[in-house]
Amino acid sequence: MLDRAKKRYRFRVIAPAYPAFNIYSNIASKTTALGPVYVATAVNKMNNWDAEMIDENNLRRYGPKRKQGGADHEFLQQQRPADVVGFYGGLTSTIPRLYEIALFYKSKGAVTIAGGQHFVGENIIEALTHGIDYVVIGEGEETVKELLEGIEGRRDIAQVRGIAFLRNREMITTHPRVPLSDFDKLPMPNFSLVRYAKIKIYPVERIRGCGMDCEFCTVKGKPRAACPERFLEQIRLLVETRDARHFFIVDDLFGQHRDDTIQFCYKLRDYQRQIRLRLDFTAQIRLDKAKDSELLLSMRQAGINTVAIGFESPIAEELKAMNKLIKPEDMLSFTKIFHKYGFLVHGMFIFGYPMPEGVSFKMTAQERVKRYRQFIRRARLDTIQILNPIPLPGTQLRERLKRQKRVYALQEVGWEYYDGNFPIFEPDAPLSAEEMQLSARKIMASFYQFQYFFKIGLNILLFPGLIFFLTNIKLGWRKWYRPWRNDLVRFMGWIIMKEWNMNFKKDRFFEKLQSARGQVGHIH
Repeated sequence: MLDRAKKRYRFRVIAPAYPAFNIYSNIASKTTALGPVYVATAVNKMNNWDAEMIDENNLRRYGPKRKQGGADHEFLQQQRPADVVGFYGGLTSTIPRLYEIALFYKSKGAVTIAGGQHFVGENIIEALTHGIDYVVIGEGEETVKELLEGIEGRRDIAQVRGIAFLRNREMITTHPRVPLSDFDKLPMPNFSLVRYAKIKIYPVERIRGCGMDCEFCTVKGKPRAACPERFLEQIRLLVETRDARHFFIVDDLFGQHRDDTIQFCYKLRDYQRQIRLRLDFTAQIRLDKAKDSELLLSMRQAGINTVAIGFESPIAEELKAMNKLIKPEDMLSFTKIFHKYGFLVHGMFIFGYPMPEGVSFKMTAQERVKRYRQFIRRARLDTIQILNPIPLPGTQLRERLKRQKRVYALQEVGWEYYDGNFPIFEPDAPLSAEEMQLSARKIMASFYQFQYFFKIGLNILLFPGLIFFLTNIKLGWRKWYRPWRNDLVRFMGWIIMKEWNMNFKKDRFFEKLQSARGQVGHIH
């Protein structure tokens, strides 16, 4: 329990640092995670609590940093001692760092709480034996407020729904909490609580849940949506109080609740006209939404310029294994439609997806690389991301690979490698784990190259050519901007990959992999 003599308590929620530099590091330094912001906002509304958030991947504004990366929590605890510390476990690769910080805060007498997608099944007891006092299961905005009242001694903790904790060395799991559906009762996320961060790209949300049921995904359940007016108010608040211009809509599938989505887009269009300002949005969407011309038109008018699409694979057999009900040839035609409407298309792929039991399919690494390169070239994608399959906790993919005894032992290939850049299970023959990883990097390396540095300069020289489009300046800008932007991004991607490769060589991952092969199937 807390010191009852104190008049106010401090709650600090932390998003742990990535284990090492990776392809997400650059973008992570410009944004933050939305879930912890919601939790900090909810706590900050409580009568006797002050809340703050620390994002260890974004400490660009006077942040107290360690040389090894992440925040200097010794300094933070000296300057502003936290009574209760919450930890964001939404990214499995950050879990070792999460436990490291949790143990530090426990040594300082703080109460520790953790929540996020990682904490399911056996991972809950893992957390409770690695420095965490309470695990929040499911969404945290309502749960954390009741839990803090319990920690204060004003409520019976065992009656708080949706948590797990140890009592006399026995794990107690309380009744589950019904997922939130009335988002209007939540306060608007307060980004001013994110200390030390410079945020350029603001995460915003309208819909939680996704009904597509992909085998590899942790997001399940019936989609639950806020009303269009509330979503617009999120954006208005950020524009008018934080001068926000760039947004990432974190919904797993933009376009769910179609009619409300279109209504929101038109409201957002009208708002931008009213304030005479053009905003920039990126949204995640399914390829087959290309068939909905009204939706696409409303999105473009709203300022949604970039769509992130999970193509996953250009190989039909792999798409079927993932429960993706689409054919590679249809993916090309749908992509062409998105480009026709003026969207920049970011393609996300999974290389070497494992086949389910009873499916006989074999393909060499060389043939797979060839198929991917051909597809990416034909689709004329603006940017790409190639990852290895990740059997994340709580997914059907992980359960299947565990049954097949193909997951590498955590003692050798730990949670820090669960970011999609490393092979963490024995792949289908004839692929080897080394081939699976190197092939994904090879595809990325053929897309992001140093040569685009010279094309950037060439496109700048061509800029005066816009004079020939004076009768349709918007068309001329689009024809010039897209290749210039893509050349710049591809060159920057080359720099990021070069730095990632340097860090990879220092890590000696393949040596750990050799040891892990002898322990396949022994998860703990």
